[in-house]
Amino acid sequence: MSKGNAVSRAAALVGGGALLLTGLALLVLPGPGLLLVLAGLLVLSRQFPSLTRYVDPVQGRALRAAADSVASPLRIAASVLTGLALLAAGLVWGLEPRLPFGGWPTGVGLIVSSLVLFALLVWSYRESRPDGGGRGRS
Repeated sequence: MSKGNAVSRAAALVGGGALLLTGLALLVLPGPGLLLVLAGLLVLSRQFPSLTRYVDPVQGRALRAAADSVASPLRIAASVLTGLALLAAGLVWGLEPRLPFGGWPTGVGLIVSSLVLFALLVWSYRESRPDGGGRGRS
């Protein structure tokens, strides 16, 4: 295995693993966590072909879950409130270093999580609109 190939595999493992773990964490929160699980599997399957068999089943469920996550105003509101709570927590943790794990490394992680949640929420909404805004896979 060449050095470039080893670096590529390591980057895929770290990046795909981070996406996969973040997606798994978002499965218990309101929001489209399966989309991140799918993204993680897609990244990992490029370097680890044995994972390819999991992509199609997860893709179908992820697209259905994305449409479901924006199917009602209550679900959208819950997702937005979760994102705002993550954003606020990130600011608090960043500005208050006396908190457990306080400081900007934790704060930035929470802020980035909120931005990812908002981006996936917008993407899900646009993709699931039946008026031609997305592919209308609801």
